[in-house]
Amino acid sequence: MKKHITVVGAVIVRDGLVYCARRGLSGALPGMWEFPGGKVEKDESFADALIREINEELGCEISVLQPVETTTHEYDFAVITLATFICELVAGEPQSNEHAEERWLPVEALDTLEWAPADIPAVEKLRAAGV
Repeated sequence: MKKHITVVGAVIVRDGLVYCARRGLSGALPGMWEFPGGKVEKDESFADALIREINEELGCEISVLQPVETTTHEYDFAVITLATFICELVAGEPQSNEHAEERWLPVEALDTLEWAPADIPAVEKLRAAGV
């Protein structure tokens, strides 16, 4: 049986643009785009995990506003449940120390990127809503 991992993703929105992060070429899902975030630790809420992960990964502070989508996707390496949330920057500027590339894109351009499969339902929901 595959390992099941619960992760959170931040849909950081600013001035009508969404922050997108491209995974590095080593590790799982090389070169694919994702919403930044990470694993939820034991006894941690989704919001607390997201605030902690964004601070660790991007060196900035966010507030978590509302849920976007929760999906489960089976990869070769694990089953991932991803909960995504609309977030806003509270302090600092995102500076990724883990991703190969970063972009701020309008919601209608999100589908120009090659997203990790677990992120695609959130991308589709964001586009439909015109966030």
